[in-house]
Amino acid sequence: MPTLVPALHLAELTQANRPAQLPLLTKLADILAASPAVTHLMVRGSLAHGTADRLSDVDFVAGIDDAQLPAFVSALDDLMSIEAGALLPGWRDTIVADLGGVGTVFLIPYEGRLHQIDLYLAPSSRIPHLRATVATASLLDRQPAPSGLEAVAVAEHFTAEFLARPRTSTELLIEHLVLAVLLHKRIKRGQRFVAYAEWHRLHTATKDLIKTALAPNSRYWGWYQLREEIAVTPIGRACLGDLDAAINGPAIPLAGDVDAAIERVLDLVDRACPEALDRLREAVAAYRTYLELV
Repeated sequence: MPTLVPALHLAELTQANRPAQLPLLTKLADILAASPAVTHLMVRGSLAHGTADRLSDVDFVAGIDDAQLPAFVSALDDLMSIEAGALLPGWRDTIVADLGGVGTVFLIPYEGRLHQIDLYLAPSSRIPHLRATVATASLLDRQPAPSGLEAVAVAEHFTAEFLARPRTSTELLIEHLVLAVLLHKRIKRGQRFVAYAEWHRLHTATKDLIKTALAPNSRYWGWYQLREEIAVTPIGRACLGDLDAAINGPAIPLAGDVDAAIERVLDLVDRACPEALDRLREAVAAYRTYLELV
């Protein structure tokens, strides 16, 4: 694949900031820009502001031709796995602000550690509004084909359906694994408030995983009626015991608490929905190794 670094305006970013993640950013930019569906490519967050440290994630916004957005999202896991070496399928980001598209997070091994790649895919028709509201550094600008009303409607309908779709047990397991990486970063940086929020999100993902595995047709919302629905079988009672252990932990975790939570949820998955782990076993084994290096 020919390098696209000059066309992607990476020189300007390099002059302002020489982050350790720059080679990985360049590799990912080349991969994404190779698709004709990608009309815009921008970096945001600390890499765009020149404040990145060794723990910083690589935070992309990609403009995708409105009509091609569904196909591009459907192919994204394969693209990131085959071309970029992503360890796991992407996590549907539930933290990122709504910018009119869909957010995904990938974990990519690079130079001995896992890097968090935040990739937000926005319809090309949304890019002018997004640029007016979000600070970004532009890497690629292609003139998109005019977005007719039909193409805009396709992107809007797909985005609404994508965000509303219930998550599977496998997707909730991936959420745990991604959140653990995020939490280790928060703990190292002393970001107590953010760690508190993401720790609660991890507990909620544990609850959602239990309900998805054992009460998929639940009529109750959130945390209601868990004992009435779940604690009717030995497996259900064991899973609620795991959830009870999780919520009885500290409000703000230490690194050991995060590691223990991951081991607990992996045991829970093996007990309640082992099929969710089947195709991820090798990836999870590699993940555990990388987590030990954090």
